Amino acid sequence: MRREQKKEQVTKDLINKMFEIAGHDLTFDDIKTIDHPDNPWYMQYSMTEEQNKTWRDWGVQYIREKLKTKKALAIRDMAFFDLVYGLTIKKENHE
Repeated sequence: MRREQKKEQVTKDLINKMFEIAGHDLTFDDIKTIDHPDNPWYMQYSMTEEQNKTWRDWGVQYIREKLKTKKALAIRDMAFFDLVYGLTIKKENHE
């Protein structure tokens, strides 16, 4: 598998895992049909800060394994991925 194909697969897997951790019954293939320029798919769903941290930690390890990168690069790549594609973080009410 070429590096570009690996990156495409990693993107799909990161998005699928994000939905799984956030508890949404969606996949990468589903977002193609719900995306709208005025309301992008990643703004339509949310996750908690804890779920986001779990996903980011998983993603760093996954990127390191699949793309054979150093930890610092994987952390940077995952932070950028979260910025671009990460779900909205819902604030928890502490009453």
